[in-house]
Amino acid sequence: MAERSADWYQQARRDLDSACAQLRDGFYEWACFIAQQAAEKAAKAVYQRLSAEAWGHSVNDLLKGLRDKIEVPDDLIKSAAKLDRFYIPARYPNGWAAGFPGEYITEEDAQGAISDSKKILQFCNDFLAEQEAAD
Repeated sequence: MAERSADWYQQARRDLDSACAQLRDGFYEWACFIAQQAAEKAAKAVYQRLSAEAWGHSVNDLLKGLRDKIEVPDDLIKSAAKLDRFYIPARYPNGWAAGFPGEYITEEDAQGAISDSKKILQFCNDFLAEQEAAD
């Protein structure tokens, strides 16, 4: 299989840009979900670079799995856990007892999700850059 970490990371960057656009437009639930997706893809870029298998959608699990190969700071694990809260409930009304996600997820939630995602993307970018420099 071809190593495609750059493709995964570039899509993560685009997703993060999209999350910021959703925040600006007031679609806070989508900003949160897309921020989670950006972090997931960035983590999968690191797996790609390490020639490792990455399964699932939990950023928390993905980053914890990377600890077998590289050092992942505890604060990133906490950020990942916060992001994972938005994977399902940000998209589906049945994630809530009543109503729809747009009624529950706030601008503050979206700002926090984007901030957490940015931290994870920065970590992954730094790792990828170090690996590129070592080649």
